[in-house]
Amino acid sequence: MLNAGIPMEAFLVVSTLMFFAGVYGFLTRRNLITILMSVELILNSVNINFLVFNRFLFPDKLQGHFFSLFIIAIAAAEAAVAIAIIINIYRHFNTINVEDVDKMRY
Repeated sequence: MLNAGIPMEAFLVVSTLMFFAGVYGFLTRRNLITILMSVELILNSVNINFLVFNRFLFPDKLQGHFFSLFIIAIAAAEAAVAIAIIINIYRHFNTINVEDVDKMRY
């Protein structure tokens, strides 16, 4: 059970820390893989928020679970497309650093 003695604020603190760690990684990292991992952290923190608010506010409904499943599906598709793009960038430029990729067309 999600709320077995753990207050809602504890889940929100963890979610907030994950969100800002993802934002920090997205804004400061230069490697495309770490930027992708940062976006996944942000999406997972949103999933935690959906589940926590659903569990504490509407424990008999499942809207938060359905939103979380939808976000997981979108994140999987986004990761697959991003990894394919990163592989093509690496094949052409031999690097995955953001600063070294300066052309959109090659």
